[in-house]
Amino acid sequence: MNVDGTPYRTIWVGDDGRSVHIIDQTLLPHEFVTRTLSTVAEAAEAIKVMRVRGAPLIGATAAYGVCLALAEDPSDASLAQACETLSATRPTAVNLRWALDEMKTAVSTLAAGNRLDAAYAKAADISDDDVATCAAIGDHGLSLIREAWDATGWSRPVEILTHCNAGWLATVDWGTATAPIYKAHDGGIPIHVWVGETRPRNQGAGLTAWELAHHGVPHTVIVDNAGGHLMQRGRVDLCMTGTDRTTASGDVCNKIGTYLKALAARDNGVPFYVGLPHSTIDWTIRDGVRDIPIEERDGSEVTEISGRTRSGEVTTVQLTPDGSAAANFAFDVTPAHLVTALITERGVCDASVEGLASLYPERAKPAA
Repeated sequence: MNVDGTPYRTIWVGDDGRSVHIIDQTLLPHEFVTRTLSTVAEAAEAIKVMRVRGAPLIGATAAYGVCLALAEDPSDASLAQACETLSATRPTAVNLRWALDEMKTAVSTLAAGNRLDAAYAKAADISDDDVATCAAIGDHGLSLIREAWDATGWSRPVEILTHCNAGWLATVDWGTATAPIYKAHDGGIPIHVWVGETRPRNQGAGLTAWELAHHGVPHTVIVDNAGGHLMQRGRVDLCMTGTDRTTASGDVCNKIGTYLKALAARDNGVPFYVGLPHSTIDWTIRDGVRDIPIEERDGSEVTEISGRTRSGEVTTVQLTPDGSAAANFAFDVTPAHLVTALITERGVCDASVEGLASLYPERAKPAA
């Protein structure tokens, strides 16, 4: 995607063929800064503090983290330690584990001297696959937006509600839930996006709005609690979100607050769609509420907020009284029965065992 006319991916290898570069998302939307990752420790730190975030991008960054570790030491011990360090950074997104497994499979049987080039090639494949996957999600999701536009009689823009950031900043490019939005906009379908702010880190207000503004997509930022009100007033045609982990039965785990939007959508008859790549499906579990680990982050993300003052300074302020405890649950699980459909790179399917099995027959397993 483009930033002020310059095309960017969220992660790329430098001209030296070894250094890894990222956009520091902790500084957006007020500052656009790129950083260089030179060690596996720096890659792990970038994932943990959310300089990079979004399940697909976390996976790609972990893959390049393995590369950086092998550049220092290509031994079995180094590979094992790198994977252990990286896997401990974020517990919820399954793409992290998937990417590390892919990297281990690609290099573990090779002689130490052959591992580095193979690792960089595999990490590049993971990144390129994500771009192609998200573009395909956009193509399949575009048909749903077109159907919504047809339902309006082409009389007004299609109103889409999002949550958090499932855009190109959360992937290597295109995004998951936003890929259909970009393709609709670029294809001439009039759309308007309601951008949920997504407390506590404001990844909707800070990241999704920044993306849409740079791409010229009409949008309006709303507080999270306004989503239900807009649905009641008939001002939302469909919801589109991403997911950090999807079970084999179609439960989706996404940024905290997604479940509440899905409940409001069901109550008001608004379709609730979830865009996801194959790497986000956890085929080992079926009960998302019971089995998906929910990351609990530092309470300071709830009690403090950063922003730009009228004088132009970017600063952090405290929102709560001294001594008030804060709980910071990063994700929630939306049960499959609240999801209208899943949008994958292979097509659109029901959020169910049967639906996912129809698109991924090679991965589906019979019920226990």
